[in-house]
Parts: sequence; C-alpha cells; structure tokens
Amino acid sequence: MHALTDSATMLRRNLRHALRYPSMTFSVAAIPIMMLLLFNYVFGGAIGGGLTGAPAGGDYLAYLVPGILLLTIGSATTPVAVAICTDLAEGIVARLRTMAIARASVLTGHVVGNVIQTVISVVLVLGVALLMGFRASAGFADWLLVIAVLLLLTLGLSWFSTALGQLSKTPEGASNVVLPMTFLLPFLSSAFVPLDSMPGGIRWFAEYQPFTAVIETLRGLLAGTPIGWYGWAAVGWGAGIALLGYLWSKALFNREPTR
Repeated sequence: MHALTDSATMLRRNLRHALRYPSMTFSVAAIPIMMLLLFNYVFGGAIGGGLTGAPAGGDYLAYLVPGILLLTIGSATTPVAVAICTDLAEGIVARLRTMAIARASVLTGHVVGNVIQTVISVVLVLGVALLMGFRASAGFADWLLVIAVLLLLTLGLSWFSTALGQLSKTPEGASNVVLPMTFLLPFLSSAFVPLDSMPGGIRWFAEYQPFTAVIETLRGLLAGTPIGWYGWAAVGWGAGIALLGYLWSKALFNREPTR
C-alpha cells in the first residue's frame, strides 16, 4: 500500500509536468499524424496501387494505420527517457533517495505517466485516421485484443526507455538514444510496405524484429483476418521487453549514484 501511494504521488507529479509543458506530449502525436497524412495522400496512390491494385490510397490507409499506431508508441519513448534523465541531472532523484518513499515509485510514476500520455496520443492518431476514412472490420473481442497488445508494448517500451534515460548523461543524449525505437524499427518493418518488396537481408531483419510482429497482429485483428504466429510473437516480444526494461531500470536506479 505504501508503494502504491508513493507511486500515485510520483504519477501526479509527472502528469502535472506534462500539463505545464504540453509540447512534448503533442509532438508524440503530431509526428505520426504528419506521417499518416504524408504516406496516405502523397505516396498512397503509388504504394497503394502496387499493394492492392487500387488507383488511390483508400485501401492503403487500412494497411498503413497499424504501422502508424506503432510509430506513435515508438515516438512516445522520447519523453520518458528525457524526463528521467532530467530528474537525475538536476538532482531531484538524489533528493528523493533521502526521503522515506518507495524507491521504485519514482520509476513507476514516470512509466505510468508515459503510458497515459501515449494512450492519449494513440487515440488522437486513430481519430485522425477515422476522419480520413479508415474503417476496421474488427469485432468487440478483436478491439479488446488490439488495446491489450498496444498497452503491452507501450508498457514494455516505457520501461526500456526509462533504463536508457538513466544511462544517458544529458537530456539531449536521452532523446537520441531512443531513436532506434522512434524511427529505425518502425521503418525497417512492414509498417509502410510489404515484406515481399524488401531485399533479402533487410526482409529477414524486418520479419523477425518486434515491431513487425505487433503490426501484423494489429493488421489482422483490425481487418478480421488470421494473424498466425504473429500474435504469439507480439505477446512474447511485448512481455519480454517489459520484463527486461523493468529489471534493467530497477538495477540502474538502485546502483550508487555517479552524477
């Protein structure tokens, strides 16, 4: 109970910071929305025509949305890494270490706050997609699974980014260290083009990296089509990243401070 109360206090602190400086939160949604508009309206005709045989990007939008949702979650790794690094650099964490609070609550507040902000960003991106004409064939159970998969990956990447933020010496460095999750993995996946269109080595990497498994799972659930082994792979990747990130973050936080 003590740990829950302390975590709730740290969560309120982080949410207040997010309200005072909303630019970081809005940028998490702004970048995926711009990518959604760009790829659908500018490249959608060419890519969508090759993908589905349609002359316009309407069918391509259904293909695109799952990848953009993952891009949103990847973009949300930056705020949490920067936030924990800033707290460490400014000495706030050193002050909290001397207080009678559960040590894990500091990390939990950052992670849960980031999950909440990411959910808001995902809802905004999905709302824009619906305004653009995106429609899903998913039933109620499918939507529940979509939400569960998104939350699991969000939680995992939030913990992993918290660890990376603790390793960074400056907030600027923290914003750069998460770039693979922000841009590299989303673009080297099936987010924008099918795996069959990629050359051998890149195709192999794209097929077995975590983002592709989650994207193909979401794509199948939203379209009401079979997801095959991708479903289990998505759950495995999400749970594995969450466990690794949690243990790594706690180990880094519990070590003797070096700054």
